[in-house]
Amino acid sequence: MKHYGPEEMPVWGWLLVALILMTQSSILFIKARKIGKAPWLWGIVGLIQFPVPSIIFFILWKTVWRRKETKGKS
Repeated sequence: MKHYGPEEMPVWGWLLVALILMTQSSILFIKARKIGKAPWLWGIVGLIQFPVPSIIFFILWKTVWRRKETKGKS
C-alpha cells in the first residue's frame, strides 16, 4: 500500500476529506442546535478532526447532558 504525504495526495482524497469533515460538522451543528448546546462551537470543532469531536459529543450527550435534563425535570 502506498502512503501519501500532503503534497502527493490526489484530488479525490482531498475531496473525500472535505466531504467527511463537512458532513460531521453539519451533523454536530444540527444535533447541538436541537438540544441547545453551543451549535456554532460544535460545528467549528467538527471541521478540525474526524472522528474525535463526534465521539466526545456523543459521550457528553449520553451522560452529562442527559443527567442535567433528568435533574431539571424532577
